[in-house]
Amino acid sequence: MIEIKQASEKDLDLILSFIKKLAEYEKLSDCVVATTELLKEWLFEKEKAYVLIAYYDFKPVGFALYFNNFSTFLGKCGIYLEDLFVDSDYRGLGIGKAIFYELAKIAYENNYERIDFCCLNDNEPSLKFYEKIGAFRQDDWGMLRLDKIGIDKLANKKI
Repeated sequence: MIEIKQASEKDLDLILSFIKKLAEYEKLSDCVVATTELLKEWLFEKEKAYVLIAYYDFKPVGFALYFNNFSTFLGKCGIYLEDLFVDSDYRGLGIGKAIFYELAKIAYENNYERIDFCCLNDNEPSLKFYEKIGAFRQDDWGMLRLDKIGIDKLANKKI
């Protein structure tokens, strides 16, 4: 049985453990600086993002972290899916699809226009899964990032 639930503050350790597992899967473990204290502040005190926890036979086996974005062209909100992870032993059981069903339900109920997300170019299993559920690549759009160092320089007019 698959169940998808909104996370609560009591799930902070679980959320952080999934973040670390995702980072390990993407070979980016050294990039994780998140702590339960930071997650508590941004997820539950400031409510800047939301987390879904996926359960299989009552065991937590995956998560999705998302937040609202806004399209100026559409004049409406959408969902930006920052991360989706399912434990390797539970992949192929419909858990990822169940998470997307829940996200689509949230988007539908709120009259959001779209669900946006990124995927590493070399993550073929995930790319195939996303295409199977109806997602499509936007090859004409490239993802860009201004990191903390760039923000600091720009904010202090050092660029």
